[in-house]
Amino acid sequence: MRLKRSFRYAMYAAFAALLLTGAGWLVADWQKNIAGDEIWQQVAANLLMVHGGVAMLTLLLLGALVPVHLLRAWRTRKNRISGSIMAAFNAALIVTAFGLYYLGSEVVRPWMSWIHLSAGLTLSMMFPLHVWLGRRESR
Repeated sequence: MRLKRSFRYAMYAAFAALLLTGAGWLVADWQKNIAGDEIWQQVAANLLMVHGGVAMLTLLLLGALVPVHLLRAWRTRKNRISGSIMAAFNAALIVTAFGLYYLGSEVVRPWMSWIHLSAGLTLSMMFPLHVWLGRRESR
């Protein structure tokens, strides 16, 4: 179920940007708590803004991915396990991002944050594996 090159590269770029801005935000957030400099607060805010914007674009790409990739692959029984894991982790990221943005609860927010970070890092490791498994299966 190989995607068109332009769509595939758009997905790669979106996921790479999400990983880089998310990891960058994590470092900046950690630094602002240690160093206490105003610059780290600004860097963290800017990275989070870019991360959210790229996430919105990624939602569009994921929506387009369902009919052209996910449903076709599911019907032909290709790469179902890693694809299901990818879909589940993307769903977890969407739900936790919604929770982080819209829920103001100081009790729920730390949990949402840790789940979001864990799911994002796991997805970043799962993504190349999913691609590799799909390419291996198609040979």
